[in-house]
Amino acid sequence: MSAPVTEGQAPSTSAGNPQGLSVNDVNQMIMEFMMFMMKAIVLCYPVYLTASLGFSISWILLSILMWTMWKNNRRWKDQRIDTAIDFLENEKDVISTELKSTNMPAWIDFADVEKASWINKILQQAWPFFGMYMEKLLIENIQPAVRLSSTHLKTFTFTKVNMGQKAPTVTWVRAYTHELETREVILDLNIVYDADVDIDADVKPAIKVGVKGLQLQGMLRVILEPLIGQAPLVGGVTMFFIRRPALQVNWTGMTNLLDGPGLSHMSESAIVDIIASLMVLPNRMCIPLIDQVKVDEMKFPLPRGVVRVHVLEARNLVAKDTHMMGLVKGKSDPYTVLRVGNKQFKTKTIKENLNPRWNEVYEFVIHEAPGQELEVELYDEDTDADDFLGRFSLDCGDVRKDREIDEWYTLEDIESGQIHMKLQWFSLLTNPELLKETSDGLACAMLAVYLDSASNLPKEQHEFTHNEKHGKQPKVSRLTRKTNDPNSYVEFSIAQQSQKSKIVYATKDPTYDECFTFFVHSVKNQVLNVEVKEHQKKSSLGKLTLPLVRLLNVSDMTMDQRFQLERSGANSQIKMKAVLRILALEKREPKVVTPPAQDKATVSSSQTRPEPPTPVPVQPVQSNLKEKVPVSSVPLSRTQTVPAPMPSTVSSSNELQADYPPSRRSTFVSTEALHSSLSTPSQMRRYDSQSLLSENSIASSRFDLTDTSVPYPEAILNHQGSFGQIQLTLRYATLRKRLIVMVNSCKDLVSCSENGSDTYIRMYLLPDLTWKHRKRTPVKKKTVNPVFNEIFEFAVSPEEARTRKLDVAVKNNKMLHKRERKEIGMVLIDLSEIDLNMGSTEWYELSLPGLKKTN
Repeated sequence: MSAPVTEGQAPSTSAGNPQGLSVNDVNQMIMEFMMFMMKAIVLCYPVYLTASLGFSISWILLSILMWTMWKNNRRWKDQRIDTAIDFLENEKDVISTELKSTNMPAWIDFADVEKASWINKILQQAWPFFGMYMEKLLIENIQPAVRLSSTHLKTFTFTKVNMGQKAPTVTWVRAYTHELETREVILDLNIVYDADVDIDADVKPAIKVGVKGLQLQGMLRVILEPLIGQAPLVGGVTMFFIRRPALQVNWTGMTNLLDGPGLSHMSESAIVDIIASLMVLPNRMCIPLIDQVKVDEMKFPLPRGVVRVHVLEARNLVAKDTHMMGLVKGKSDPYTVLRVGNKQFKTKTIKENLNPRWNEVYEFVIHEAPGQELEVELYDEDTDADDFLGRFSLDCGDVRKDREIDEWYTLEDIESGQIHMKLQWFSLLTNPELLKETSDGLACAMLAVYLDSASNLPKEQHEFTHNEKHGKQPKVSRLTRKTNDPNSYVEFSIAQQSQKSKIVYATKDPTYDECFTFFVHSVKNQVLNVEVKEHQKKSSLGKLTLPLVRLLNVSDMTMDQRFQLERSGANSQIKMKAVLRILALEKREPKVVTPPAQDKATVSSSQTRPEPPTPVPVQPVQSNLKEKVPVSSVPLSRTQTVPAPMPSTVSSSNELQADYPPSRRSTFVSTEALHSSLSTPSQMRRYDSQSLLSENSIASSRFDLTDTSVPYPEAILNHQGSFGQIQLTLRYATLRKRLIVMVNSCKDLVSCSENGSDTYIRMYLLPDLTWKHRKRTPVKKKTVNPVFNEIFEFAVSPEEARTRKLDVAVKNNKMLHKRERKEIGMVLIDLSEIDLNMGSTEWYELSLPGLKKTN
């Protein structure tokens, strides 16, 4: 992992004040103290008044009791309202959290997870046979290994092995298919194991140890890959825990001492560490099913990518510090802790600030996405125990999907607070041309090292450092008894990064079977230093230096071979595999909604035979429910003729149809008006005024879609490039039967003035085009990257929602006296192409009718 890179410095406090308090802080403390004194006087005055009038103290007690009852009732009412609102806004999360872990009937189903009752039945039926297998494994394999591990355990014996009657329970299963490649299937199983195991062992005749009962809970990921076209259809099975499982053990015998308050956590952590070394990422348990599958490739695949986290700033944090013995509230000294798996980083602490700015960057290697989560926690640094300021978590699969996220996240489990973070997903590529080394301390590449084994290691350092003469052994070696084989481990280092392998005892041919990852900042200058060391004396048994630039010139940037160790024995070698990958930030392709195939064919045929528009007398507008006409077929002008001086703003109906996907409207115009236009502006005004009088009439904001008598602003006409993008979240709330549309934000919009644009979003769920079905966001002033975070609901059935189209327009809030069009971008979304049950958050490319996007 790379060290944090600081992009900016936090504002410093006043140097003249030893406590770091400015004049404004002192004034604020004085005002708060005055307010506190006024409140005390107001509360004590009724007591004084009651005593002066000679009333009984019972009146004061009765008043306090009534006020307390009213206050509690008000608080309970607010809690009920907040709970109901939270349920409505976070329906999916609340239901999933409350019901997933319960033993529900099989007919209850979730959109993202499934019940696994059939798996539990299989486990329960096969559990007695699993107990027989474990008893044989412990007695025939584990028991001899324990006896050989130490001279004090030569009499170690299992006296009782009973795996109990309770099998592990799989509460739910989630399957990933469409997010992944077609040659693999990923399953997540939430496992709860409340075991009634009873295992006893004798260390020595007078020392008995044992375990009676344990509890284990965690999420196990099972990967079936590669999928093949022959039996058994799956090449191998890989299993691992994404996060460390929770474990509780009930010890018996002499080990019952480990149930004490201090030792219990230590013993359980040691067992979890053993499990983590075998089955917690990046470690995996692999079972190959065919000979063609290599175990090392299954056990140590290349990571999915790298997430770069920019911790920018926070706002509205809770003040945890107090002054004047708690009478006056102060501020907080916040810092942030980031965690992905076993890797954890901590930002600097910003003193006395509820709106801190960190501007720090951290990098994490991601092995599984979706699956691994970025956990963020904020604390207030104190001299004793740090106070909690909030947390939030984000699945790295979302970052992989969006490539780049720059948002404010609301902190959970706290009254208030938000944190601003920017996350980037870097893919691992093999193209040397994409290598871009920077001087800001950020990584440009990643190195993965798979350590297999070593061979013919010397027993001690003097075997290869002593000057031997005439082939004789050193005198020290002749006078001492024969030394044992070394207890060795391997240490890797690149610049300031250093990692160690596990220790392999008593062998000169150790097998390590481990994988390590490093961030590379300069491929041309940095080297990988490998050193084999003896465990007890920390002496060197051999060294290897590998310049990373060598990997750029080999096939697939990979070296898999045996390397001769330096300053070691004549035949001492180390076998490892080094893989270099370039970090590349790939921009996500925006989702562009294209017209149907038949419309494209019409467009191409019409563009080959352009016809000039001819003015035709307007026909009475008829309401025809059977014949629905695309809006793009409406003439561009409602006047008698097309103005000649405006060729850039006028285009044929076919060009408009190509730019803006068609939507069906039944009450807008009849099929007879496909090649006609309104005769006079007065008729158009009369038609619009009629729309304004009735809530069921068509909104007039839709009529300027093809009105070329109203020109685009000069900023639109002179704009070069894209019209921007809009991010929308679409999902369907099954319980409430509502289509949820969340307008997140826009970026790279056209600036209609020097200070940006005053933008808002208008939406229709076609074919509903009346005023009461119109949805609109508030106006965001003077920005081209507005953030809305507005949620809208449409009351439609799930079947009907899949047949609808969402008409979205980004508009500039122009002044009333300006005769210009409001639209600065449009998009039409076909909901039949979106899985509304799973939900979708996409960036959509904006376009404008009659205008082409230029590069």
